[in-house]
Amino acid sequence: MKILHRYIAREVLLGIGLVFLGLVLLFAFFDLIHELNDLGHGNYTVGRMFVYVLLAMPAHAYELFPISALVGTLYGLSNLSQYSEITVMRAAGMSKRQLGLAIGRVGLMLVAISFLLGEWIMPISESAAQQWRLTALNSLVATQFRSGLWVKDEKSFVNIQEILPDTTLHGIKIYAFDQGSRLKSIRFAERGEYSVEEGTWKLTNVTETLFEGDRAKLARSAVQTWQSMLTPSVLSVLLVEPEQMSLWNLFTYIKHLRENQQRTTRFEIAQWSKALYPFGIIVMMWLAMPFAMYRSRSGGFGRQIMLGIGLGLSFYLTIRLFSFLGELNNWSPWVSTLAPNIAFLLMTFILGRWMERRA
Repeated sequence: MKILHRYIAREVLLGIGLVFLGLVLLFAFFDLIHELNDLGHGNYTVGRMFVYVLLAMPAHAYELFPISALVGTLYGLSNLSQYSEITVMRAAGMSKRQLGLAIGRVGLMLVAISFLLGEWIMPISESAAQQWRLTALNSLVATQFRSGLWVKDEKSFVNIQEILPDTTLHGIKIYAFDQGSRLKSIRFAERGEYSVEEGTWKLTNVTETLFEGDRAKLARSAVQTWQSMLTPSVLSVLLVEPEQMSLWNLFTYIKHLRENQQRTTRFEIAQWSKALYPFGIIVMMWLAMPFAMYRSRSGGFGRQIMLGIGLGLSFYLTIRLFSFLGELNNWSPWVSTLAPNIAFLLMTFILGRWMERRA
């Protein structure tokens, strides 16, 4: 039986690998077409555009894993069914339960790979991709350190201790330099809010140190206006979306929000979604079994592949839908994240029973 399990695993992995590679390259091609609109703006050259697309590929790979697992498993098992190999395996004593366990073992390996991709590779590559694109388009250089976010804004260097999800800034230091690269002034503001109508930042509780020759002058003001290339849209791409953050970063940020008595629903949903999303791979692989088992009599391989793609997209969209609904209605993160997986798992058993009766 171990030989059969290895054979099934090889066929399924081959199918998943082919589908996965094709989908990732397809989405990378879509990114490439989309980025053509910004080609030539600032320093955004063809080479920089290709680098950005490559850096964005791990995020697509992570999101496409369950869809690839569904379509690839459907493809692999359908090939076995087409040549009656599954029938022979069943005649040799392999039950549907054993077939499901063999596929589940492959799924667990893919779950581990998905965790690795989502925890260590995707957050780093996505942040690097956004900063790479931002630097090329806006001539800004931004780097995240323990001391906060550092941004080069024309002749100034800006240090921001904290950027809230609504792009409100806390702890802003602006180091302004003159044409000779000499430090001209240092401004510290406790808070900064962007005015869309005026296109400027409103800084509150500002302390400014002006350097005039050998002297330094201190000035304080309750409110100041700050004209900068930094806008909320620019800052938003410097921040990785919660769904693309690592579990540890989500955990620490949720703790920070709770300490400051701020709402954590979106980030809690993202945290549980990141923890459970890879296990959707196994659910999708099991969902492919009824279609593959029934195909030997019904035919229509292309139709079933399209159905598999549709189900995979439905799984992804359902997860996103429940995330938005959970955030809007302040649902428990468990409800928002577990409900889609349970629904598709139940669909797997119902379809299996239904197709077994029709066979």
